[in-house]
Amino acid sequence: MDTLLFIVFAIVAVACALNLILQSHPISSALSLIGVMCSLAVLYLLLGAEFIAMAQMIVYGGAVMVLFVFVIMLMNAGAEKRSGKSWFAQFAGPPLLVLFAAVLAFLILRAVPKLRTVEFGTWVGGTAEHIGQMLFTEYLLPFEVISILILIAIMGAVVLASKEID
Repeated sequence: MDTLLFIVFAIVAVACALNLILQSHPISSALSLIGVMCSLAVLYLLLGAEFIAMAQMIVYGGAVMVLFVFVIMLMNAGAEKRSGKSWFAQFAGPPLLVLFAAVLAFLILRAVPKLRTVEFGTWVGGTAEHIGQMLFTEYLLPFEVISILILIAIMGAVVLASKEID
């Protein structure tokens, strides 16, 4: 049952990611990104990482996506304008894409060693204690750098919003 759910939510994540790329309206793309984030949270849950799944939902599915939608609405972004494709892109693009994907898959299969299979529910590294320990010991510098970058982004959004009001 776990394998079936994993496959279903992996397909949902890929479908939402493709929809994210193919959408012409930014709000529709943001909603597709929410679908990707929720599917990833379910995949984490199936792998036994409950804390990471809930953090994925709260931080990315909630806070970051609200910020994205706020920025899209602040910028008043409309639908993307379609441009006429060249005849070369229309006819040579799909076969070249398939060829590129085949070469990339071949190279990845040759370079990556044989991995063991995933056993659902056996991973115990997703607890809050383990993540906190890793976050504040081994990954303290990247954590602090990201927090400073987020603070700078928030200050930039406030400055842009105050210029709109004036």
